[in-house]
Amino acid sequence: MNHTTKMFVSLALGLLSITGASAQRQLTINAKPGAPIQPTMYGIFFEDINFGADGGLYAEMVENRSFEFPQRLMGWNTFGNVSVSDVKPAFDRNPHYVVLENAGHDQKFTGLENRGFFGMGLKKGMSYDFSVFARLHDLQGKEAKIRVELVDDQDNPIDKKEITIANNQWAKKTVTLTSNKTVEKGLMRVFLESADGVDLDHVSLFPEDNWHGLRADLVKDLEDLHPGIFRFPGGCIVEGTDLATRYQWKNSVGPAENRPLNENRWNYTFPHRLYPNYYQTYGLGFYEFFLLSEKIGAEPLPVLSCGLACQFQNKDNDKNAHVAVDDLQSYIDDALDLIEFANGATTTKWGKLRAEMGHPQPFNLKQIGIGNEQWGPLYPERLKKFVEQIRAKYPNIKICGTSGPSASGKDFDYGWEQMRKIGVDLVDEHYYMSPDWFLKNAGRYDNYSRKGPKVFAGEYASHVKGVDDQPTVAKNNFEAALSEAAFMTGLERNADVVYQATYAPLFAHVEGWQWRPDLIWFDNLRSVRSVNWYVQMLYGTNKGTNVVSLTEDGKPVEGKDGLYASAVWDKPMKRYIVKIANTGDQPQQVTFSFRGAKISGQAKVTTLHADDPRAVNTLDKPNNVVPQQSSVEINGNACTVTIPAKTFAVYRF
Repeated sequence: MNHTTKMFVSLALGLLSITGASAQRQLTINAKPGAPIQPTMYGIFFEDINFGADGGLYAEMVENRSFEFPQRLMGWNTFGNVSVSDVKPAFDRNPHYVVLENAGHDQKFTGLENRGFFGMGLKKGMSYDFSVFARLHDLQGKEAKIRVELVDDQDNPIDKKEITIANNQWAKKTVTLTSNKTVEKGLMRVFLESADGVDLDHVSLFPEDNWHGLRADLVKDLEDLHPGIFRFPGGCIVEGTDLATRYQWKNSVGPAENRPLNENRWNYTFPHRLYPNYYQTYGLGFYEFFLLSEKIGAEPLPVLSCGLACQFQNKDNDKNAHVAVDDLQSYIDDALDLIEFANGATTTKWGKLRAEMGHPQPFNLKQIGIGNEQWGPLYPERLKKFVEQIRAKYPNIKICGTSGPSASGKDFDYGWEQMRKIGVDLVDEHYYMSPDWFLKNAGRYDNYSRKGPKVFAGEYASHVKGVDDQPTVAKNNFEAALSEAAFMTGLERNADVVYQATYAPLFAHVEGWQWRPDLIWFDNLRSVRSVNWYVQMLYGTNKGTNVVSLTEDGKPVEGKDGLYASAVWDKPMKRYIVKIANTGDQPQQVTFSFRGAKISGQAKVTTLHADDPRAVNTLDKPNNVVPQQSSVEINGNACTVTIPAKTFAVYRF
């Protein structure tokens, strides 16, 4: 921290004034608790983009483990006598498997290797659980052997284990391998060690510290956000490029080895960043999403197809892209069955499956989303059918509709009009905009109708463009994060109409990204919490239970001279929390005056500041911009502080 930054931080911590600061601002806080803040107010949205699932949150290290990619051996290098078969498979929905047979010469070898997703990251001292479904290839064979190796980036074996196969019936085999070094770009090899051949399927490798199949460090990154709501499994992938590639939740439950492969619509969407190996194995499926919601303390919000493929990629009059209204029942049944899977008794069909998977207790699902970024008349006529049947069977489930992909305009207005007519509980709004837009729209919800559906800001992020040598590519940086912090004071101030909000997207692999900015970046060994992550965390951990009025001259603090502020009451902690963002270039002296409460003692202060608006956190410098903790002495019902320029601060009185 340089001298200037230290000075700025110190100013924020005491009761002082400074020469050169703008005129003192008088902010009045009415201590009387107002509108309740929903526990779901601040949350996250998961989309399998940027290798967010396979190769990311899902900890499986083997690419194409079941040989079901259209190019059956994509992700694998083979040597010797290797082939692919589907004769008498182990799994009916994943029928292909690999056959290893004798190479025909004692100096030749048969085997295959897998480099995972952008290489296999191996950690020193970490054990890795290898598993495979195997059988003798020759039905008359007696015994065969395979050797499994972890290999470093210099092609040296790190650890190896042998597995004996002595049956012509499929059986799961497991061994554990341990790495004695940290390797960024390792790989795994499997050799045939016998004259008799073998059939292998679902070749798998997981780090031993995984949590229910998920990467432990990325789960921790989510847990520390303290999100109130978790929207999944995505947006555009819910719709699919066509109906065949839409996300079907029923394919994502049951034994992982028999969940069928699905094409990921993000493998071809961006011609400049093609990933033809980008598929969904569904190893991270709806059961795991529900488990994760429990783990991180967030309400689950699953989103399902409404029978419309992506409208960006298909014409509205294409009957092959969209299900006719009269043919929607199977889609509606999927929604009803999902609620049963989440909440149903173990005596029901889908509740029984949930119990069999290891969770007999209900997941307490309270909300469901139908459709993503749909617009025009095709959507409401289909949504209405869903609403009628869901309400009839599950009247307490909140239903979330959408206003489309835009934050304003003709389609947006039409969407809202239709959502009111249908009577959904929540309307999903999306906006990926510039920092300037976020600053100018901090009062966006001040004049929204308090009648009818509540707002769900389901996808939003500030996009800073014109950085470095990529003028059209948006990036995470402090400027974006500060504008989001300022905008979120408006979400908080209007908690009577804004029910919840989720930043998007969530994850990005540094070697496999297609869309940015993103909340959390990672490689195969590490992750980094963006500056934007810290803004979301500060809101999530200082949510409060009720809005309290914070005004300047009787008006909301929403941008005058670059200052934005909101305040809440936290009933369990018996404290007031003020969030304030100074987006200007000068420090600002502020006096908080409380009406109806006497405040004394010490207030805890958290500040997020950077001198450089383009400052970022990286894998190599993860703590470049992080919150700083301090305290300030207060007496009576007033407190004067100085908010440094380019700073987001949270005061807990």
